[in-house]
Amino acid sequence: MAIEISEVAKGDEGGRRYGPDNPAPVIEPPRARTHRTPRTTRTNFELYGWLFMRVSGVLLVVLVITHLVIQLVLDGGVSKVSFAFVAGRWASPFWQVWDLLMLWLAMLHGGNGLRTIINDYAQRDTTRFWLKMLLYVATVFTVLLGTLVIFTFDPNIS
Repeated sequence: MAIEISEVAKGDEGGRRYGPDNPAPVIEPPRARTHRTPRTTRTNFELYGWLFMRVSGVLLVVLVITHLVIQLVLDGGVSKVSFAFVAGRWASPFWQVWDLLMLWLAMLHGGNGLRTIINDYAQRDTTRFWLKMLLYVATVFTVLLGTLVIFTFDPNIS
């Protein structure tokens, strides 16, 4: 009784057969560390950033879709939105927290996504540094200003 060995088990990968006449390709060892090579850091920042993107994305979908359904379907649509409407909404701590969560999650989610894009596509270290600094300043400014507006909103402006 003979047992057949499949082509994949024999080393047939992508139509190539590796054997004594055709050895497998050699994988080069990693390059030696130089003064330009960044030192390894043993933090899990990228893992936490990846997890944050997944969790915040799901939360944002729930928050935004619920917000749109309430605003556009249950409350009469865009034509009902006015200064008085916003003042009435933000008189409730529930809606303040709801809008604050949307603001913070959207800004941090977008900022983290842009940080990843900058890391992937900015080739020079100085360009990458200044683009990320600009991103961080814009994100912090928007989050702080939005938070300030939500919590200090005065409906009795004369």
